[in-house]
Amino acid sequence: MSPVSVSIIVPAYNASASLGRTIEALLKQNCFQPFEIIVVDDGSIDNTAEIAHSFGAVKYLRQENAGPAAARNHGARLARGQYLAFTDSDCIPHEDWISRLMAGFAQAEVGVVAGSYGIANPQNWLSRCIHAEIIWRHQHLMPDFPNSFGSYNFCVKKEVFEGVGGFNTVYRNASGEDNDLSYKIIAAGWRIYFDRKALVDHYHTAHVVKYLKEQYRHGFWRAKMYHDHPQMIKGDGYTFWKDMVEMPLSALLLLAVLGSVFHLISFGQCMSFVLLPFLIFEILSSVIMTNYFF
Repeated sequence: MSPVSVSIIVPAYNASASLGRTIEALLKQNCFQPFEIIVVDDGSIDNTAEIAHSFGAVKYLRQENAGPAAARNHGARLARGQYLAFTDSDCIPHEDWISRLMAGFAQAEVGVVAGSYGIANPQNWLSRCIHAEIIWRHQHLMPDFPNSFGSYNFCVKKEVFEGVGGFNTVYRNASGEDNDLSYKIIAAGWRIYFDRKALVDHYHTAHVVKYLKEQYRHGFWRAKMYHDHPQMIKGDGYTFWKDMVEMPLSALLLLAVLGSVFHLISFGQCMSFVLLPFLIFEILSSVIMTNYFF
């Protein structure tokens, strides 16, 4: 069996729409280190398995549906590489993705190298707006050595990953599990290096209702994350004061709406003193963060 330096792990759940493009991009990596590709099927009921099996070079694993954190841990346990690279089944890595991530380990104290996003569906206006906000955060907030990274694009030394116990599978959905892992790695004394040019193109959400559901999910799991890591409630390299202000504003908005429903305050008061200021705050923030990118 040939030696492997890097194990690329891709969790997949009902990923038939994009998994083929993800694997094709991984097979085109201009990486000098020998690598393997592991697809972990998290109990899909579509033809994810058939797509993965159609690529002979891919190692396919299947588990009962348990969430992406558990799927990534499953792949890591069977990985042969000294480095574990993670991306998602709706991401299209650039050809130099692995080589850039591996170059980031030049300093011995670096345990993780993380990358950024490109956009795979720029034809959709909502996707463009979401992407623009993320890039604004990556360019204006994230330092070269941040204290968090996203699970869609990072590479970690296997000894570091195993040393902190991998992903916490209590985070059942795709939210919070990467922050949790980041904070554990930092607490263990390792550094995270952020390479803005190590890119994977991502299919950002294209429908408003789906986006709102995703934001609710992120808020739900973020509450647990702050419970687990209370020292991070002030924010990390990706969040800033706007995110902190939005939480009490959202609670106030909810109370005002309920007050108008139960006739404790008038609808006009709700609009004038809470809803309109909140909307103005969000619109101005969006204009600044997206650089008018519509």
